[in-house]
Amino acid sequence: MPRELDFRGPDVTPYFIVTGQRVMGITEIRDAMESAIVARGCFIVDIKISKDNVIVLTVESEKGTVTLDDCVALSGIFEEKFDREKEDYELTVTSAGLDQPFIVPAQYRKATGSMVEVQLKGGKKIVAMLTAADDSGITLKYTTREKVEGSKKKENVEHEDTFPFAEVNSVRPYIEF
Repeated sequence: MPRELDFRGPDVTPYFIVTGQRVMGITEIRDAMESAIVARGCFIVDIKISKDNVIVLTVESEKGTVTLDDCVALSGIFEEKFDREKEDYELTVTSAGLDQPFIVPAQYRKATGSMVEVQLKGGKKIVAMLTAADDSGITLKYTTREKVEGSKKKENVEHEDTFPFAEVNSVRPYIEF
């Protein structure tokens, strides 16, 4: 299942301690930045904070792509809300990469109607049209070459199957060269 806004990874702590008694955490960052991010037509994908106070704020546009102007503006807003002199942090505001797997449900909703590459548990990989996504799983429309009864050759067979998130390792945009 895609994670809700938990924002913790295996190598990231959920908070960090900076100068004095000040503690700045993921929830505080999300709460401080979410309205500004939404106002720019974006949503939060991930927030990572390293042990060295390096913050990576990953956003995605509701429609279209995140621009450099979006990243610069959000960085400025962040610095207004969290004084770099008091907090002692390094900040990167970035967009979710095209080659990165989806993390939050909003990415699945945005990708509905587009081609995705799905890695299922067990190793099977499917390139398909994402036709639906909800809290329980995804629905994919794809074509496979299969032997059809009464035919000596394999033929294209269309499928539209739903996969629960428990069976899915990753989903990412399909990039065709």
